[in-house]
Amino acid sequence: MKKGWFFIISVILFASCVPHKKLVYFQDASQSTVSENTLNHRDYRLQVDDILYIDVKSTEKEITELFNKSPQVSNASQMRQENIYFSGYSVDKDGNIDFPYVGKINVLGYTTEQVSDKIVEKLSRFIKNSGNVYVSTRLAGIPYTVIGEVKNTGSMVLYKNQVNLVEALANAGDVLLTGDRTQVEILREENGEMKKYTVDLTKMSVFHSDVYFIRPHDIIYVPALKQKSYGTGATGAQTLTTIISVLSLITTSFLLLKNL
Repeated sequence: MKKGWFFIISVILFASCVPHKKLVYFQDASQSTVSENTLNHRDYRLQVDDILYIDVKSTEKEITELFNKSPQVSNASQMRQENIYFSGYSVDKDGNIDFPYVGKINVLGYTTEQVSDKIVEKLSRFIKNSGNVYVSTRLAGIPYTVIGEVKNTGSMVLYKNQVNLVEALANAGDVLLTGDRTQVEILREENGEMKKYTVDLTKMSVFHSDVYFIRPHDIIYVPALKQKSYGTGATGAQTLTTIISVLSLITTSFLLLKNL
């Protein structure tokens, strides 16, 4: 009888514990190095609902004050999401931004560098010496959403020019022990359609993925491992504790019923 109980407990322990290989990132030893040239990085092209931070500088103070509606900040840490929302340039449903005294400028599908060039060209109609004008355009942060088995779920913003998947998950507190690192999903809107990509964070191949660098408005979903549905525990100690608690409850209930 004791052997039977030992066998049952052993089976439950092995079935419910999360394997070590499911928890370790970047295990593929056959691809031990990743060079900057092999990272699948592409220049981001602007989409509807993106918010731009546009900074106009000139040797003429009047020009700087005239065309700058964004608050002057010395670094990204001083920028606040609510300030950017109200003072940045939002890309409307037609792909335009409304720039002061210039009017509508179409930026849909352009890079931030190309937008800067377009603005300088537009300003040349108002300024005699456009060579004295410098325009800097960048995304006002990269917003994204994380759901599933991570420490902190929700919508987040990182104020960087580019953000990779590892940084995005680290900002969310990392994947929990109950999260499936081999089936992380990225939902991304492309050409008016929502597409789903799946990556394996336990493999080095993730660095070559088309979605290694996230885009604004991406949704990252970390599904739960099947072990979570067992309701036992993520580690052997947790599982053993749960089993002992259940057996103790069963034994106590049996003794109480027996004495009635």
